[in-house]
Amino acid sequence: MIPGEWDGPSDPLRVRMLVAYDGSGFKGFARQPGQRTVGGELARAMSNYCRHGVELVCAGRTDSGVHAQGQVVHADIDASVDTDALQRSVNRQLSPAIVVRSVARAPSGFDARRSARSRSYRYLVLEGPQPDPLLARFVWTVPPPLELKSMSAAADALLGEHDFSAFCRRPPGHPRSAPLTRRVLAAGWSIIGSEMAPELDGRLLRFDVQASSFCHQMVRSIVGVLVEIGRARMKPSDVPRLLESRDRSGAKSLAPAHGLSLVRVEYDD
Repeated sequence: MIPGEWDGPSDPLRVRMLVAYDGSGFKGFARQPGQRTVGGELARAMSNYCRHGVELVCAGRTDSGVHAQGQVVHADIDASVDTDALQRSVNRQLSPAIVVRSVARAPSGFDARRSARSRSYRYLVLEGPQPDPLLARFVWTVPPPLELKSMSAAADALLGEHDFSAFCRRPPGHPRSAPLTRRVLAAGWSIIGSEMAPELDGRLLRFDVQASSFCHQMVRSIVGVLVEIGRARMKPSDVPRLLESRDRSGAKSLAPAHGLSLVRVEYDD
């Protein structure tokens, strides 16, 4: 059975769900005809249990191949549905690729996308001579050396409110003269301790960034530029220059999708 075979809920209850998924093999989150997507699979599994069509709204539409540990989704289901049983049913159908971590009654007026105060993403880079087979689906392997000090200094220039046109793929129909302004609340690199991955041949680096919202491909473009800086192909001073230029052609290095995860969404509650 597929979503849409039943009418919507007769007595709707809005629920808020925390969802994790391995984005490998999915064409992103948003439902697309003829494509296997995270949102499409989740809506199908929920509809199978609820016996009515389910429409989902997510906090952040992750691209093809991008993962999530803390995606937030809301849906309107019939108030008679047992939410604990719904969670178990969906996880039986979809895990381990997609797992619903929690289902709860949403606060009044809650909207997974519009109510969000900020989103946090994480990007993993393995600085090493070859990929690690157990991490390859979640980590971008980059040959050494990477100058972490330069990458960290460059990340500092992202903080605050800027026009990120140079780092974003412009949405269809969005005028080229219109800014793509976003407010970055935190951004920085860290080294994941060797005790967590002692077998690695290389250094595992983590880039965390939090913003009020993100535009399309923004994090992957930022990471691509920061890695170029770490490889001494660009300079930390190039980041403020790119922001000022608003020129997308200056940030051509796009980090691969599989290293990126949506890790947290913040709300007022």
